[in-house]
Amino acid sequence: MEIVDLPLTGLKLIRPRVFPDQRGYFLETWQQKKLANLGFSERFVQENLSFSRRGVLRGLHYQYPGWQGKLVLAIEGEIFDVAVDIRRDSPTFGKWYGLILNAKTHEQLYVPPGFAHGFCVLSETARVMYKCTHFYAPSEEHTLLWNDPDLGIEWPVKEPLLADKDAQGKRFKDASIPG
Repeated sequence: MEIVDLPLTGLKLIRPRVFPDQRGYFLETWQQKKLANLGFSERFVQENLSFSRRGVLRGLHYQYPGWQGKLVLAIEGEIFDVAVDIRRDSPTFGKWYGLILNAKTHEQLYVPPGFAHGFCVLSETARVMYKCTHFYAPSEEHTLLWNDPDLGIEWPVKEPLLADKDAQGKRFKDASIPG
């Protein structure tokens, strides 16, 4: 496994070692001891799975006060995954970063607590599995507007399929962000 630091403070890409052969392939998606030896020691308490069709956009979600870190893996298909740093004391506060995750590379994105997170589906369908560092609490969930012009996220879809809560997200400047 390899851990790559990304441009936003604390955001990391985890590249697994894949062992292909004539039968297919094998890889470890999570191995606490190996990752701890690389300086990654997050503790996860919940794992989620979502299934979505092309053009679906989920997010931008964050939870407060029970901040959640997330380790995101596309186990089927391809997504454009986005993290927005909403930690007021961070040097990258208000910045976003996006990258493609897919079932071919098996790369994972670690989104630390204090970030809003979302993704859109680029393939016909996608299954996304993600581990969380804190239990989901619906009363603590908040949503940033996916197309907020102040954030300027360059989504690869122009007219996504959205849940009502995502369509009604708050502008970054109006959001409930502690600090």
